[in-house]
Amino acid sequence: MTHNEIADTLTELFGTSTVKVLAPGSWQVETANFRLLLLLSDDQSWLRVLLPIMPVAQAQPFLEQFFQANFDDTQQVRYALHQQVLWGVFQHRCETLVVEDLRDAIARLIYLYEVGVDDAFNQLTETKIKEIIQASKLQGKSLDETMQTLERFYAEGLMGEVDQNPQSRSQILTAWRRQLERLWNE
Repeated sequence: MTHNEIADTLTELFGTSTVKVLAPGSWQVETANFRLLLLLSDDQSWLRVLLPIMPVAQAQPFLEQFFQANFDDTQQVRYALHQQVLWGVFQHRCETLVVEDLRDAIARLIYLYEVGVDDAFNQLTETKIKEIIQASKLQGKSLDETMQTLERFYAEGLMGEVDQNPQSRSQILTAWRRQLERLWNE
């Protein structure tokens, strides 16, 4: 892939007003939502596409889930940490990179940015629910007994908000029941 092909692809995807050449071999796409960087290596043989996802402080509780996603979900892009930022990163040899692969990688990076912590949060939540199920089963508790324990925790203020109203608590407990029922037999 040549400099011109990279520039043309960026212009096709984002228009001329958002694409800036920072220096020979480096581009920036800046929109209202995100900032995408494209950098060629010093020898011009590798292209790296970077998109800052969030500050590492915000990502910290979910780092394990982000890095597990590198193996399972991120496809041709990866999560990485650098300068206290969680980044989406794509690297490819210019010699074998084709326009379609660059477009797909950019779309995937933007997807990771838009998803933010949602997928990681959902994965972490499911893992914790599975741990609760496993602990309950080891204690010989049924699903109903596990729900009773959770209801007691919410009623006593051990879980949930201190000033949580009954309607909100009921909705949360209904969500707990759905998740427990969904995962109980796994």
